[in-house]
Amino acid sequence: MESQHSRSAALSPSRVKDFRNCPLKFRYRMIDQLPEPPSTAALRGTIVHAVLEHMFDLEPQARTEAHAQAALTKEWNDHLNKHPQALDLFSDDAECDAWLASARPLLSSYFQLENPQFLQPIGREKYVRTQLPSGIAIHGFIDRLDEAPNGALRVVDYKTGKSPSPRFQDEYLFQMRFYATALYYCVGRLPARTQLIFLKDTRVLTYDPTEGDIRSLSADVNQAWHEIKAALLTHSFVPTPNKLCDWCTFKKFCPAFGGTEPDMPAERIHYVLSVEESA
Repeated sequence: MESQHSRSAALSPSRVKDFRNCPLKFRYRMIDQLPEPPSTAALRGTIVHAVLEHMFDLEPQARTEAHAQAALTKEWNDHLNKHPQALDLFSDDAECDAWLASARPLLSSYFQLENPQFLQPIGREKYVRTQLPSGIAIHGFIDRLDEAPNGALRVVDYKTGKSPSPRFQDEYLFQMRFYATALYYCVGRLPARTQLIFLKDTRVLTYDPTEGDIRSLSADVNQAWHEIKAALLTHSFVPTPNKLCDWCTFKKFCPAFGGTEPDMPAERIHYVLSVEESA
């Protein structure tokens, strides 16, 4: 989904990751914007995130698990009022009820990991957009931004899935370094800590970024953009078959599986090239 905050394009950690994993998937998501069917897992994440975001509207003493569990149904009903088609994901009321119930242990996990009564975030679902020194625009949404009494910043991201094994942590750390870099160039402050909260298995992954991380992340994004721009100008986004292909919603459009690529919309090419409009 593109942000309404700007009329020019910007790179997010998800889209950079897409390009690294499969350039064609990047193209279909950011350029063609082909529709993707919703999933119950993603929907559950949306509702749980909403509960945790709006919990901080309450006075500290009211931020209890009981309140969060009660708010789950409210957030789901509010979502349905705006997106009634979400019910199409379920075959009947019983399936929907079971799905909603599956979100409750995730909220319980949160309260095992943090006590929100002692937290006062300075940002929730905070949109951050800035330019790297190269002029490349980057952006993203930070689930929660905390500030300690001494002014130290902490970036917090909620994950409703389970934590990765050590050898698969890099993509999650890339996301957090990306957010740290965006904040660094947006507000001129390096977060003291980034924290991923995995609600499925009640684990926390922390990483304390350095200025060296800012430089290396910026170089990674600059290189990714160089390759993306070359692909845009030559209309060539090569598929990279991998173990995730069986779950890819774009498989029917992939030449690696006998599919045919649609023509790229010219106006979208120009839009994506605006990532470096301020260079």
